[in-house]
Amino acid sequence: MPSIGRRLLLLAAFACSAPAFAQGYPTKPIRAIVPFAPGSATDQIARALAEKMTQSLGQSVIVENRPGVNGMLGADAVAKAPPDGYTILVGTNSTNAALKHLMKKLPYDQDTAFAPVAYIGSVPLMVAVNSESPVKTLKDFVELARAKPGQVSFAYASTSQQVSSEMLASMAGIRMNPVPYKSGPAAMTDLIGGQVMMFTADFAVTVPQYKAGRIRGLAVTSLKRSTAVPELPTVNEALGLKDYELTAYFAVFAPAGTPREAINRLNQAVNAAVTSREVLEKFEPNGFSVEPGSPEALATRNRQEMAKWEKAIRDAKIEPQ
Repeated sequence: MPSIGRRLLLLAAFACSAPAFAQGYPTKPIRAIVPFAPGSATDQIARALAEKMTQSLGQSVIVENRPGVNGMLGADAVAKAPPDGYTILVGTNSTNAALKHLMKKLPYDQDTAFAPVAYIGSVPLMVAVNSESPVKTLKDFVELARAKPGQVSFAYASTSQQVSSEMLASMAGIRMNPVPYKSGPAAMTDLIGGQVMMFTADFAVTVPQYKAGRIRGLAVTSLKRSTAVPELPTVNEALGLKDYELTAYFAVFAPAGTPREAINRLNQAVNAAVTSREVLEKFEPNGFSVEPGSPEALATRNRQEMAKWEKAIRDAKIEPQ
């Protein structure tokens, strides 16, 4: 058994370790895992944040894309990474709220695998069709799908894209044919090319193409019209519904067990990045709403989001894979 003197030395060393970590962190580059493909909304946001975080942290924040299975592969890589503050996840509703309800089994425990770091913000989705489609309104699209049950296709490359479309089908009383893609940009390419009939995706992916005239926007998935595209009605307005609402959100997580000092430092860096003039000017025109806050606020929000997405998936009658 250690002597009293030795135990006091051990306690003193432990007490000093946290401040020492706080003062020295970070001492090497940080990996920011994006669980979706390059060019996706998550990727665009992550790269803008990484640039600003690099400046404030004094170490490079390197974005690494790990796409696959609606974000599961990238999230799993972070869940199993050393909890030392040098690997973070730029997560979404897919990885941190919905996947446990979409998959029969995950390679990690979504409830306990991650430590909340900072909420980034949210963005509505746009329901869109090919610009040359005879469909002019969302009501037209629903009538077409009703006349051809199971023959109208929709693309998806993420949970929000899948659930928003399945939820629309359920509430409108139609059947559609889902077509999965590995990335949002790939799905957008096929929408523009006419290989799929409808795509509901984040504003970061849809708004530039909509404003360029390459796609036709039918509605937005938020409860209120977006200032980014105020001419587009909400799904509720377009179809006479009351309770349709689904937005994509983004947040930063670390592996569970990451030292609090690292989480606090990362939280400060993320909050500073999302409120910087450069990031706001880049994403606000596309309807992105930033909401900086504490790790505790993100934990509370994420619990609420998990309940919300569980209900949305259940109501849309999506069977776990």
